[in-house]
Amino acid sequence: MSKAGALDLASGLGGKIRKDEVLSAVEKYEKYHVCYGGEEEERKANYTDMVNKYYDLVTSFYEFGWGESFHFAPRWKGESLRESIKRHEYFLALQLGVKPGQKVLDVGCGIGGPLREIARFSSTSVTGLNNNEYQITRGRELNRIAGVDKTCDFVKADFMKMPFSDNTFDAVYAIEATCHAPDALGCYKEIYRVLKPGQCFAAYEWCMTDAFDPKNQEHQKIKAEIEIGDGLPDIRLTTQCLEALKQAGFEVIWEKDIAVGSPLPWYLPLDKSHFSLSSFRLTALGRFITKNMVKALEFVGLAPKGSQRVQAFLEQAAEGLVDGGKERDLHTHVFLLGS
Repeated sequence: MSKAGALDLASGLGGKIRKDEVLSAVEKYEKYHVCYGGEEEERKANYTDMVNKYYDLVTSFYEFGWGESFHFAPRWKGESLRESIKRHEYFLALQLGVKPGQKVLDVGCGIGGPLREIARFSSTSVTGLNNNEYQITRGRELNRIAGVDKTCDFVKADFMKMPFSDNTFDAVYAIEATCHAPDALGCYKEIYRVLKPGQCFAAYEWCMTDAFDPKNQEHQKIKAEIEIGDGLPDIRLTTQCLEALKQAGFEVIWEKDIAVGSPLPWYLPLDKSHFSLSSFRLTALGRFITKNMVKALEFVGLAPKGSQRVQAFLEQAAEGLVDGGKERDLHTHVFLLGS
C-alpha cells in the first residue's frame, strides 16, 4: 500500500540521494529549467540526470498525495479519482488486447501502480522499465505486498537504449512517461524494436495542442511551469508525437485527445476551486496543509533541507497544468494506439 503518513513522506524525500545532498540536488535540478535560466538543449542532453534527480526528489510526494499510479485520467461524474485512474488503466489493457500469460512491457513504469493493476486485470506478466533506482526498490516492495512479485518485475534501464532482444514483448504501453524522452522518435523506435510483429503499443502522451503559440509569453510560462514541475526536457505538440510514431514504423490505429468530451476535466484534482474528501491532499486546503507540514518537518530535521523547494516546484506544476488545461486547452493528454 502507498505510504500514507507524514513520517513516511519525510523518510522517502530525496529517494536514493543522501539526505545532506538533497538541497544541492534541488539546486542542480532547478538550473536545468527556463525559470532558472536553463535551456531546452541542455535538458535534452542531460535528460538521464535531470529525470533521475526529479524522481528521487518527488516520488515520496507523489505517493503521499496521488497513490501508486502517477497519472491523470478523464473522469465521469460520481467517480472518484482512484476509480477513474483504475478505469483508465483497464481501458488501455483492453485496447492492447492482451491475453493471459502474455509478456507485456510498461515503459517508464514509476513505482508500478499501473503495472500491478494491469497484471491482475489481464493475468499477464508485466515488466516495468525504469531508470530510477529508488522507484524500482519501492516498486518491488509493493509488488511483493500485492502478491505479483512472481509474475512481474522491474528492469533498470534507459528507454532510449532498452536491454531487450528484438521482438520480445506481446504488448507495450507507456502512461505519461515517454514525455520524459529527449527524442520521441528514438524512444518509439526502441519500442517498435522490442515489440513482436503485428502487436500493439498504446500510450497516454502529454502534449501541447495546436493552440500553443511559442511567441505568446503566457503560453511559454505555462509550458515552463509544467516542465520544471514534471521533469520534462520539452513538451511536444500532438502532431509531432503522431509523426514520430509513424516514422518509427507504427501504423496509427487510433488517436484521441482524451480531454475532449470528458464529463469532468482531467486537471480537476489540482483545480483550487475543486474540493473533494476522497482526494483531499490534492485540494487547495490539502496542499496548504502539506506545505506547512513539510516546512515543519524540514525545520525539525525529519525532512532534508530542500524539501520545501521540491514542494514549491510541484505547486508550480499544478498551477501550470490547470492553466494549460483551462487556457484554450493548451496542454492535453492524447491516447495513441499503434501496431
